[in-house]
Amino acid sequence: DVQLQASGGGLVTAGGSLRLSCVASGFTFDDYAIGWFRQAPGKEREGASCISRHDRSTYYLESAKGRFTISSDNAKNTVNLQMNRLQPEDTTVYFCAAAKTFCSSYNSWFDYWGQGTLVTVSS
Repeated sequence: DVQLQASGGGLVTAGGSLRLSCVASGFTFDDYAIGWFRQAPGKEREGASCISRHDRSTYYLESAKGRFTISSDNAKNTVNLQMNRLQPEDTTVYFCAAAKTFCSSYNSWFDYWGQGTLVTVSS
């Protein structure tokens, strides 16, 4: 069975950092792009970041550029999202997802989804 296990959410004050991890299993890790999406209540799900080992490309939401860094640990089938200088507007549930080969900012592109991990940033 395909599984994507997200973890690392929590409560931090503005300006703080968190590191989210997504552990994948049940599919060939190297063939997939792994993305992080977030969805605040009443808003559409948006792509925060993505990494593709197929073409080594990465994607960042404009507001995440310079603050978030995505990386892949192939030995552990894990993708990490280091989030620095967090702001209250980053507060939401973060999901990891897998798509064949390439990244996209569209959630419909992704085939598999993990459960969310809650990030709360206090002001």
